[in-house]
Amino acid sequence: MDQNLTSAPESLPSGDLSPAPAVPPKRGMSRRATLIVLLIAVSFVLMPFLFWRASWFGAPMSAAEISQALAPGAEPRATQHALAQLSALMDRNDPSARQWYPGIISAAGHADPQIRLTAAWVMGRDNTVPDFHRRLAEMLADPDAMVRANAALALVRFHDAAGRPQLLAMLQPFTVSAPSGFTAGTLRPRLKERDAVRPGTLLARIDLSVGADPRGSSAGVRPLENAPALIELRSPVPGTLQRWVGTAGAAVAPGQPICILAPDPQAAWEALRGLFLVGQPEDAPVVESFLRNSPDLPANVAKQARFTLQALQSRK
Repeated sequence: MDQNLTSAPESLPSGDLSPAPAVPPKRGMSRRATLIVLLIAVSFVLMPFLFWRASWFGAPMSAAEISQALAPGAEPRATQHALAQLSALMDRNDPSARQWYPGIISAAGHADPQIRLTAAWVMGRDNTVPDFHRRLAEMLADPDAMVRANAALALVRFHDAAGRPQLLAMLQPFTVSAPSGFTAGTLRPRLKERDAVRPGTLLARIDLSVGADPRGSSAGVRPLENAPALIELRSPVPGTLQRWVGTAGAAVAPGQPICILAPDPQAAWEALRGLFLVGQPEDAPVVESFLRNSPDLPANVAKQARFTLQALQSRK
């Protein structure tokens, strides 16, 4: 007998045997979504560039733009930009800069101290202008310490020693005191000793709120009418936080010393260069004290201090 070599079929599974529906191919992002992503990517590159371009004082300005930037009511950053442009022209002895000299003198009376200190620096670029000399001498009485410093340094270029007291002050510790305009408050330090600071760095806050100190140092103290609950205390000069006069949580009164700032090395270097030219023998102890009390000075600052000290002592 022939043997059937064909195997019997396996039993079929039960259930729906209809084919599964085809999966549609994945589509990419829509054109609109692609455009949005592209715009976001471009903005990450473009916006920092535009910000840098707007804040870069090296960008050239036209004569009309300089005149507009020095006019009353101009945007302060534009005024600073114009002053920087004029400084570059003056350094090149470009006679066209003279047409804006009245505007530079006017900027020296600007409400913004940043504008005033920049104007003082620019006026020092041309020591042949008597009006610059007179205006710089007046700026030695400016309420802002940095404006006074720039005026004193600029006067050195006029061979004028009237700024000597300010140059000496740049070599000595600076005491930051609480402002006026409040009754009392509580000290809230923001930095630690040996922290470097720049003009405008937040040093501490004075808390004027009722019961700000749980130990009671400000219990019952109320701010003046319409006064803020906090006063921000910012550094008026560059330097290093040498020490706090008061401790955290201590009561603070108007005009009270808050902290001591050690001299900034770069500012000290500028002051030492000025004193090298216009200093007097009686200034030597201040320079000696600066050297003695500043063990971590950069090499160039220590070297300039020694040169200045020798120059002062030789004038006896």
